Amino acid sequence: MVFALDATASREATWQTARRHHRELYNATAEASGLAVQLCYYRGIHEFHASPWLTSGQELCDRMDRVACEGGPTQIARLFSHYLEIGTPATPVRALIFIGDAVEEQPDFLLGLAGQCRLKGQPIFTFQEGSDPAATRIFSEIARISGGAYAALGGHSGETLQRLLAAVARYATGGRQALTQSGTESDRMLLSQLPK
Repeated sequence: MVFALDATASREATWQTARRHHRELYNATAEASGLAVQLCYYRGIHEFHASPWLTSGQELCDRMDRVACEGGPTQIARLFSHYLEIGTPATPVRALIFIGDAVEEQPDFLLGLAGQCRLKGQPIFTFQEGSDPAATRIFSEIARISGGAYAALGGHSGETLQRLLAAVARYATGGRQALTQSGTESDRMLLSQLPK
């Protein structure tokens, strides 16, 4: 699974809170046996970072703690292209979780990449901070077209995010069947958006 963050300046005001929320993924990862996670983030003008594959929640925490925001445009297309390149039949990548608050790229190009992800069986799960209506439309369409799911994150949504991240981790390791068997509210929310 790929866990990706927008680390541009627009998220700086909420970065400390977001960092606490991001730790919930690490807790979910620790509970999901056999799940390897690659941490990706973009910031600055052309900075894009992808970690090695990690299986320890503490390793993810340590790497996340070293990330700071830096001004620059969104690089969502670069992230999606990376996601498409790293999955192979021998080493499939079953999910991309993306947390961001803005889109500054051509929507049609991003949606085309989302369609390629759908064809490869690599869904995108988009989690939106803030309430930018343009980002809401594009993030929800990216999720739908790729075969993933979308959720808006409010100011008091740490617990919600924890449950959703755990649900995506279950999906990445066990597919729809794992979500069906779990039966939690967050798992049902994901299932309601995933293609049949």
